[in-house]
Amino acid sequence: MTQTDRLHPPINAVATESTDPADRAVLHRAIAASALGNATEWFDYGIYAYGVTYISAALFPGDVEEAVLFALATFAISFLVRPLGGLFWGPLGDRLGRKSVLALTILLMSLATLCVGLIPSYATIGFWAPVLLILLRMVQGFSTGGEYGGAATFMAEYAPDDRRGFYGSFLEVGTLAGFSLGAVLMLGFSLLLGDVAMYDWGWRVPFLVAAPLGLIGLYLRSRMEDTPVFRAHEKTSEDLPSPGLGTLMRHHWRPMLVVSGLVVALNVVNYTLLSYMPTYLQRRIGLSGDEALIVPIIGMLFMMMLLPFMGGLSDRIGRRPLWRFSLIGLLVGVVPLYILMGTGLPGAMLAFVLLGLLYAPQLATISATFPAMFPTYVRFAGFAIAYNVATSIFGGTAPAIGSGLITLTGNPLMPAFYMMGACAVGLVALRFMPETARCSLHDDPFASRASGEGRTVARA
Repeated sequence: MTQTDRLHPPINAVATESTDPADRAVLHRAIAASALGNATEWFDYGIYAYGVTYISAALFPGDVEEAVLFALATFAISFLVRPLGGLFWGPLGDRLGRKSVLALTILLMSLATLCVGLIPSYATIGFWAPVLLILLRMVQGFSTGGEYGGAATFMAEYAPDDRRGFYGSFLEVGTLAGFSLGAVLMLGFSLLLGDVAMYDWGWRVPFLVAAPLGLIGLYLRSRMEDTPVFRAHEKTSEDLPSPGLGTLMRHHWRPMLVVSGLVVALNVVNYTLLSYMPTYLQRRIGLSGDEALIVPIIGMLFMMMLLPFMGGLSDRIGRRPLWRFSLIGLLVGVVPLYILMGTGLPGAMLAFVLLGLLYAPQLATISATFPAMFPTYVRFAGFAIAYNVATSIFGGTAPAIGSGLITLTGNPLMPAFYMMGACAVGLVALRFMPETARCSLHDDPFASRASGEGRTVARA
């Protein structure tokens, strides 16, 4: 077997869904184990983003405007650590297996989230309060650097090739479920306790829920075998290069660039819509705190129902058409929808639902699209590193950039313009993305594409 053969195994038949009830039960447990970890990650983002006003008042000095900006910047700090997590956990997951790494990342994530709820206030311990918050957000970001890439890889490698889009969409159902749970808890406690109690101690309670979520996810993952694709790879992986950054840069820089470009679009839209929206609606549009929470919650519930349909559609017509529809739709529609959002609560609800409709095709197909661009021996590392570098620079900073651009220009439409720029980057990357629907995960689509182009030139 040549070096090329080892790097790019020959094309295998497309795996189809088993009719054996035992196999289906294993598949469903794998989906639950992956989605619950993702839900735990996004539960943390949800309670932080939707409770940022309370967190900033409790843990930061200064007036309201300064404290909120500090809190949003701290949210962004966790994303700056994510590439380090990807560099650490990704190659480890390709060497030792997906299961072992995912058990550790969900434990670290849930512990970091739990501890945020236990930080004493700034009035009690002074500057140590924001310092502790920053440290815990860094731990959370480091663990998340391995969690998402690993969970998407785990789910993709368990799903049958002809239904990878449908089953992969449930990872993002977990994303929105975790985020929605965090939002609902913050809203529920706010309505139940009132502002005085929320500012005093009520904001802490949702953070404590992360512990049982993490333990349930750890239990589910510990009972799973590693993925069938990884187990098959282990039997034929002799003499392959180490799945590190050097190997990725030499042999797989094309998918790294394509994934990074698509993630710029994906996560600028994602974090602007989900994380920054409550703050934007309250501070820039003038909705009440409760109204600013209700709007995204309704929009996310709508998207949750839409995701499996979009994922299944991508199995039939391909990933590329859905991404093209989403990117062009957002590029054209985001500014008018932001203007509609500024008309009041009904307009904000309708605009958010329509934005969710345009964004859902991207969100539904992440775990079906991105892992399939890398061969098995670097799949975890390639996805984790490319995804987290782009997310840390553009995604996690989107709330702070959006807020800063509005402050700088006085134009409340600046987050929409920022999303348009990100979608333009995504369209360029999409031009170079191979179609991966119904392709085997034992293949390398970029190697297959290059071979096909070579044969075309030879025939010419």
